[in-house]
Amino acid sequence: MINTIDYNRKVWFITGTSSGFGKRLVASVLARGDYVIATVRNLRSFTLPDGDRTRLRILVLDVSDSMEIVQKTVDEALSFWGRIDVVVNNAGYGVKTILEEGGALMAMQQFQTNIFGVMNVTNAILPHMRERRSGTIVMMGSRSVWKADTPLGGFYIASKAAVHALGETYATELASFNVRVMICAPGAFRTENVHNVPYTANVHIPAYDALREGAMSSFQAVSKHARGDPAKAMEVLVDVVRGEGAAKGRELPLYLMLGNVTYTHVREHCDRLLKTLDEWEDVAKELDFDPEC
Repeated sequence: MINTIDYNRKVWFITGTSSGFGKRLVASVLARGDYVIATVRNLRSFTLPDGDRTRLRILVLDVSDSMEIVQKTVDEALSFWGRIDVVVNNAGYGVKTILEEGGALMAMQQFQTNIFGVMNVTNAILPHMRERRSGTIVMMGSRSVWKADTPLGGFYIASKAAVHALGETYATELASFNVRVMICAPGAFRTENVHNVPYTANVHIPAYDALREGAMSSFQAVSKHARGDPAKAMEVLVDVVRGEGAAKGRELPLYLMLGNVTYTHVREHCDRLLKTLDEWEDVAKELDFDPEC
């Protein structure tokens, strides 16, 4: 049964809302007067936000499940208020492992949630948005894509790099349907669980013991001392999607970079890339067939 709704407000479908950015985003969206359909893997892990909860619905969803299960959940979400205006692909996790110790099996597990889950949720809602010729898709990426020289984070970083690439392609493919796409890339925010995931491996290689120990210590330090406030970050995200506050009058960006560290690392990455282009252009550029061929 479709409930009564204020059509001047947006309906948000947000995955992964039991903690971290998702938890803060639900609270921020509700505080603006919009409607939220929040998904969690386990109802017991969800804490109800303060304030008016009449505009909140909660669904159980593990985005790593089959497309059929994801589609059924999205269909149920559409039955609440008859539409979804904003989808935020926030659910995800970061495995910690040396690439050689984790291997392809662990990479597939990481990608099942962070990539295939994102695709399934997005594709499940797109027919609705294309038919309405309206909607916003938000992909939660990561500044770590520009800081890939991080031991233990390779599979997570690769999955987020794929999220960025998918987001850019979706943006191109959906533009004619008036469906907007934004890739959000936060960095160094103090969220639960992200940096505290234990180390996992499918094989132990003693040669990596020192590297592994040092990298795990670094992750633990970040979890305690990260300067970024996730609540502030999600307030900015809502501003940008709604075109309010500091974002008023600005077009939705393809990339929304969030946090001081993000801006530092992205600029450093771009500088290194431009330096390499300049140094090797004379060697690696002019490789076309000869004009007479």
